[in-house]
Amino acid sequence: MKYFALTIAGSDSGGGAGIQADLRTFASLGVHGLCAVTAVTAQNSQGVLGVERLSAGIVSAQIKAVMEDIGCGAAKTGMLFDAGMIRQVARDVKRFNIKPLVVDPVMVAKGGHPLLKRSAERALIRELLPLAAVVTPNMDEASRLAGMPVRTIGEMREAARRIHGMGPSHVLVKGGHLGGAAADVLFDGRRFVELRSSRVRTRHTHGTGCTLSAAMAAYLARGRGIGEAVRGAKRYVTGAIGRSYRTGRGTGSLDHFWRMVNSRPE
Repeated sequence: MKYFALTIAGSDSGGGAGIQADLRTFASLGVHGLCAVTAVTAQNSQGVLGVERLSAGIVSAQIKAVMEDIGCGAAKTGMLFDAGMIRQVARDVKRFNIKPLVVDPVMVAKGGHPLLKRSAERALIRELLPLAAVVTPNMDEASRLAGMPVRTIGEMREAARRIHGMGPSHVLVKGGHLGGAAADVLFDGRRFVELRSSRVRTRHTHGTGCTLSAAMAAYLARGRGIGEAVRGAKRYVTGAIGRSYRTGRGTGSLDHFWRMVNSRPE
């Protein structure tokens, strides 16, 4: 049996994040990747130099093309850039009954370049978060969504509670910027689960958020539950960071195929 997952996200010319990272993650985890490109970025290991948004119409046409012919067992969203794109993607998610959906609320590139207009945050909250099986903000994104500072585990929990009230079934607040162990907080509306792993000492972490959400979508497409998908994705990303490599003069990329050297996908 072949599994299919769809990524709706932007293209990274440096190959470390976005659609490129998503498709490599899908392939590594034994899932056929489908894609709808929302924007083209000119970027490398040192940062984003420019962004060109595709029309909402061609993004919708991409989704229609793959869903009417192939379909998918799960999907994820990444860079959506503005409110018009978010509204169109939300309409298509409902139109084609795309689920489970992982929403990675991409707002700012690692180098600081904005990838979501401030004016689009309300559309993200109103239109897309209620459709999500899980939303995966990092601490900065959680702070903007929840309207509060997020610097500690306790604040991550409160932000997860507030974001859950916006409609997603599960919220995973990523604690990559915490000191000590890499700790994430998962909340399903009733209980919190803290997921911890040893921190890998490397500067080459470009595309970590894209990879994590893509891995979740891959596991969900393979029929795993949310908890199992989140744990599997965290293990996968930790291993990929452990074998990350330099790609230029800045922040290098994860090794998405690290586990295929000695083992098969779970």
